[in-house]
Amino acid sequence: MACADADMDIHVTDEDSHGARWREPLRIRCYQASEFVPDDKGQLHDLFQKQPAVLGSLQVVSGLLSFGLGIVFAVTQEMKHSLFTLFRVSHVTGALFIIAGVVSNILFKFPALLPVSLVVNWGCIIVAVVAACLISVDLAHWTQENDEPLRMELLELCVLGFKVSLSAILCFWFSKNNRAQSP
Repeated sequence: MACADADMDIHVTDEDSHGARWREPLRIRCYQASEFVPDDKGQLHDLFQKQPAVLGSLQVVSGLLSFGLGIVFAVTQEMKHSLFTLFRVSHVTGALFIIAGVVSNILFKFPALLPVSLVVNWGCIIVAVVAACLISVDLAHWTQENDEPLRMELLELCVLGFKVSLSAILCFWFSKNNRAQSP
């Protein structure tokens, strides 16, 4: 750390205090750069301008919601009543989307994880499509005895649609950035 011993007081002489003399005009000198130096952009600067961490955070939150719905559904329903509970669809998709959101969030610190995040998001889309098919089969074979599980499966189907759209947007951005970086 630099240190200087300089006098910071304002010194006024008698001539300056009277104001009787005209002073010589001040000459202003400006520095002008002779060439512009471009800003140093990071490896994923254009991608980070789109803020994928926000979508990653939404993936984490929707994954937690899905995981919570799976716990409630597992506690209230028997295993044999639906494919949704039998295959623990909500638990699996919730955990995968939490992982995908965390990986999307840590891209700022570790840009080398971009291909990993792309693969994880594609995997989430595939698992979510399979889960939506299982939920659709359950909804097609549902009886009118109890309306509560039907609503919960419809809610999970809507959450899956939201999560798939988030992952699709992230996959588009990540693949576009991968193509731009490839020679």
